[in-house]
Amino acid sequence: MKAIRKERPETGFTIAETNKPIYTDHEVLIKISYASICGTDLHITQWDEWSASRIKPPMTFGHEFCGIVEAVGSQVTHVRPGDYVAAEMHIPCNTCYQCMVGKRHICQNVKIAGIDLDGCYAEYISLPKDQLVKIPASIPPEHGACLDSLGNAIHAVSKGDVSGKSVLITGCGPVGLFSVAVANALGATQVYASDISEYRLDLARKAGATQVLNPQADNVNDILLDKTHGRGVDVVLEMSGNPAAIRNAFEALALGGTMILFGIPKSTVELDITNGIIFKEARVLGVNGREMFETWILMLDLLESGRLKIDDLITHRLPMDRFGEAIDLVASGQCGKIILEPWKGD
Repeated sequence: MKAIRKERPETGFTIAETNKPIYTDHEVLIKISYASICGTDLHITQWDEWSASRIKPPMTFGHEFCGIVEAVGSQVTHVRPGDYVAAEMHIPCNTCYQCMVGKRHICQNVKIAGIDLDGCYAEYISLPKDQLVKIPASIPPEHGACLDSLGNAIHAVSKGDVSGKSVLITGCGPVGLFSVAVANALGATQVYASDISEYRLDLARKAGATQVLNPQADNVNDILLDKTHGRGVDVVLEMSGNPAAIRNAFEALALGGTMILFGIPKSTVELDITNGIIFKEARVLGVNGREMFETWILMLDLLESGRLKIDDLITHRLPMDRFGEAIDLVASGQCGKIILEPWKGD
């Protein structure tokens, strides 16, 4: 089959012929319908410091997809050939302390398909049966391919308990943009979005932001204090990982507010903990991945209800064999979510 591969520990990628996956008694073989691009794929392509320390070539890229079950192992009963599915690509060990107490999404020994194991930028993928999520037929496959990153947004926003509250989202990459839509769907009263990209701020408007703010042109915290009658923002979702944005986010947070940290800084960040957290009695939570499978259930319910709308945030659709163009778009920042269509001729 065709696959997008990292064959060697160096910059770039290869479109290669590789073996169709073998599936065991406890696994499922899935034919890929659509996939989507994640910023992680850019890091792997560029072979940065993180990638060089984590990725062990040869491997197949990709961890966001939906597809149709092609075949199942002898011990698989909850899905069957023809089912429309997506997958939780964080594969837990199911034996460590975190797994035993119901926190499999932060498993000590987690393996991620598309990072530690072969991923989904291929014609087929095989995965353990417990990773699969059946998708309702009402959810189009272009949306089904986005459920991994949309799930990050669902997890982050739901942890903020945003109903009836003002929300600031700092960083309008795809997960930040999804978070704007999710905050609206979960009942936030005001949703503010900040970024330095006018392209992405325009997408934030389409996602339902009450107001968009560019810290290069706007005094963000003064504007937010004015809009919130001097209180500050009830919930901040920090999605950028930018040190200045993180510090400003803590300043914008109301006394007693909730800070959700999702964006990953490239290095250590200096914070005024005394004034930003202790004296504010702020609630600060880190968010990683998706809860298995509470996040997925909420996500599918919101999509089925029609309250969560993401069409405007899918900005590009490219064939799988134009992966290089997709990566260039991600690097440029001039995109929202990018969908990869199946291989030509399939």
